[in-house]
Amino acid sequence: MDKYDIQYRPTYDPQAVQYMREELTAVGFKELITLEDVDEALMDKPGETVLLVINSVCGCAAGSARPGVALSLQHHVIPEHLVSVFAGMEKRAVEYVRQRFLPDFMPSSPFFTLFRDGQLEFSMQRKDLVNKSPEEISAILTDEYEQKCKRPGPSIGPDEYAKLENVVMCSSNLPRYQDNESK
Repeated sequence: MDKYDIQYRPTYDPQAVQYMREELTAVGFKELITLEDVDEALMDKPGETVLLVINSVCGCAAGSARPGVALSLQHHVIPEHLVSVFAGMEKRAVEYVRQRFLPDFMPSSPFFTLFRDGQLEFSMQRKDLVNKSPEEISAILTDEYEQKCKRPGPSIGPDEYAKLENVVMCSSNLPRYQDNESK
C-alpha cells in the first residue's frame, strides 16, 4: 500500500470486523473488494436481480439490518445474486458504488438496493432501516423479492440458518486500523 494513500485505508482493524462480514457471507453474499468486482457484479446481468448490501459497523446494521437481510433469504424466492461492500473498509469500492450506481442517494450505510437488468429497482437507506426489527426488514425485502426475483430460496438451508449467530457490538469498541509501516 502506498503510505500516502491515507484516505483509502480501512477505518477499522480488519480482524475486528471479520464477524460482520461473515454474517453476510454465511448466507450467500459475495464481497466486492475492487472496482472490477463491483462492475462484474452489477453490470451485464440481463433478466437477473442483484441484491447489494452496503455493510456497516453501526448498531442498526448489527441489530436489525444484517439479521433482517439474512432472514429474508430464507424466503421461497430470492435475488439471483447477493453481493456486499463494506463501508469504512473497502473505501474505493464503496465510493465507486455510490458514485456510479447510486448517484441520487446521499451516502448511507447500511444500505440495501435491488437491481434488475442493471437498473435500480428498490432501495432501503439507513433512515428506512433504523427502528425496524429484523422481521420488519425481512418482510419489506421479501415483498420486493416476490415481485422482482425468480431464484428459488432459501439461500442456505433452515438447519444451517438456525445455527447463525448475530453479534451486536457498538462500533466505538472496535479498534481502529493501524498502519504497521508508519510505526
